[in-house]
Amino acid sequence: MTDPTPSLSGPPSRPGGRRRRSASVGFIVVTLAIDALGFGLVVPIMPLLIQQLAGSTPSEASLWVGLTLTGFAVMQFACAPIIGGLSDRFGRRPVLLLSLAGIGTNYLLLAWAPSLAWLMLGRCIAGATAANASTATAYIADVTPPHKRAASFGLVGASFGLGFVIGPAVGGLLGAYGLRVPFLAAAVLAGCNLLYGAFVLPESLPPSLRRRFDWKRANPVGSLRALTHNPNLGRLAIAWGCSWFALGALQTSFVLANEIRFGWDTRHNGLALAVAGLGSALVQGLLVRRIIAALSERRAAMTGTVMTATAYVLIALAPVSWVVILGILLQAAGAFTGPAVQGMVSASVGPERQGETQGALTSVQGLTAIISPVVAGLVFAHFAGPDAMVRLPGAPFLVSALAFLVALVAVTGVRVPAALAEEETAAVGVEADR
Repeated sequence: MTDPTPSLSGPPSRPGGRRRRSASVGFIVVTLAIDALGFGLVVPIMPLLIQQLAGSTPSEASLWVGLTLTGFAVMQFACAPIIGGLSDRFGRRPVLLLSLAGIGTNYLLLAWAPSLAWLMLGRCIAGATAANASTATAYIADVTPPHKRAASFGLVGASFGLGFVIGPAVGGLLGAYGLRVPFLAAAVLAGCNLLYGAFVLPESLPPSLRRRFDWKRANPVGSLRALTHNPNLGRLAIAWGCSWFALGALQTSFVLANEIRFGWDTRHNGLALAVAGLGSALVQGLLVRRIIAALSERRAAMTGTVMTATAYVLIALAPVSWVVILGILLQAAGAFTGPAVQGMVSASVGPERQGETQGALTSVQGLTAIISPVVAGLVFAHFAGPDAMVRLPGAPFLVSALAFLVALVAVTGVRVPAALAEEETAAVGVEADR
């Protein structure tokens, strides 16, 4: 399908058009950074707040921590296609503003939650509003030519990385003044972003390109089925899901595996994860555009999957601690894989389906967030237990490496959309003329 999206960015002669597009992308990046920052803010204090509300021990509270994570992921999985479909019908701006209002309301609810039930409700609302990522990425696709989208998606990834690194640190500091203070800080951030968007953010999807809302597509099963109708989208969705599935092992087993193997404490693990987050943010924020220009999106995605699979093998089989650090650095270096895949996904559909398609991707992400921690936990328990025939605490990361190899096979079969190929050829020609 030919993608007419470049026309949405407005004619070059329009006064302030390019500046307005830059401001719009900047707003989206800030919005998603605040999403990640708000999520990171509550990470260090959520277990303590659960213990306080339940009056329980840490081991008893861990069950509720797991339930809140699952509730968040389930709601994100269920709501992403709905939000994406609504943005295709009514436009990106109102959906984004409503989701920001929901995010702020969620944090206020968490700040005054009197019981575990209210806390769980707040996390479910957070999962539903976190699905605004599908609308945000569709907005970027609306205002960015196909050959530049991967770079913009890289900025989105960088904002998430920085948010997840900075958020826990700030949350820990604010939590010292009270367990509810980080929630209030996150609510203020969301409120400021809402006000900024209400007065500054323009609509990106013209009425002529909007489509009817259809419940058959605006549900997780329907949206996932829609991905399979297009061979390109099906393969790219597999690659996207595999990358997020692999990340689940890192979130679930990294700390425990390093504690068993090398005696790492929270300081060592925290610094290692901070290096991973900062490295990924630097690659996605500064290098994606250059890497895509040099390799093309398909080759970049293939290269990144190979690098990341190798990184997970190093982490899994590390005989000494510095090999884990080497694996983390290699994983961060391959962080351009996600933006490259998203760029190809966006170029595979027209502007009227960007919200629906990005919503389907977010559903894939939410589904893996439900499944991957369980799989990683079971693999870790089997290979790290005292009765294991082969004791290998890093075994979950071998599963992650296998997932990236599946992603490599999927990306290898992708055919670059004609519209994107034409845009890339034109862009290379312009650069050569300069």
